[in-house]
Amino acid sequence: MKFGTLLKDRVAFLTGAGSGIGRAGAQALAQEGATVVVTDLDPARANAVADAIIAAGGRAEAMGLDVTDDAALEAAITGTRHRYGRLDILHSHAGIQIPGSLEETTTADMDRSWQLNVRSHFTAARAAMAVMKPQGAGSIIITASNSGVQYDREMIAYCTTKHAVIAMVRQIAVDYARHGIRCNALCPGFVDTVFNAGFETQMGGRKALESYVADTIPMGRWGTPEEIAESIVYLASDRSSFMTGHALVIDGAESL
Repeated sequence: MKFGTLLKDRVAFLTGAGSGIGRAGAQALAQEGATVVVTDLDPARANAVADAIIAAGGRAEAMGLDVTDDAALEAAITGTRHRYGRLDILHSHAGIQIPGSLEETTTADMDRSWQLNVRSHFTAARAAMAVMKPQGAGSIIITASNSGVQYDREMIAYCTTKHAVIAMVRQIAVDYARHGIRCNALCPGFVDTVFNAGFETQMGGRKALESYVADTIPMGRWGTPEEIAESIVYLASDRSSFMTGHALVIDGAESL
């Protein structure tokens, strides 16, 4: 594999990077020269991603991480700074999709959605800021969704938390722009990963979801994790040096 230099000497910390978009993002960042710390709730998946990067000639390490454990998440980010002396990129990607309307969604469902889709991103960004602010530079990327710029039927917990995290991203961007820290939201549409289980359930199965994608999305197809990874590299790099507080929607025009 040929490695680029766009992110040479930079260190990236990623959550939820054991599969799908997170995995593709880790691989793309490493391919552009970054050292990547791959974390996932499942340590075996994190190790598999890091091992593949190392085998290809990149630099990576892996660890199991439950992002709902505030202390563990903070320690993992602080530990990254201790080992590498810096942190340049945070991609806080871990999240959850719980389907259901207002009447179908329990308070426990909403709390779980908030914990993963908002609080964990807040905790990760707060810990990263303690490293990035003294450096005077850094890029924070938080995965939201195109559900954060539109509304999905019977997805109250998911849509509420995705709208909330975009608001948080914009607030961070405004507060820390003069410190050289950029913060942007990644807003994918339908990408063919296991994360679509909630939508499959809601729509009555895989076939129904595939029909929706083909008939409703103007481009008539799924996105791929690799396509989203290109946007992660863009937001992580100096190519987006004048972009902060932006919700970058990549959804084949579904939300238009």
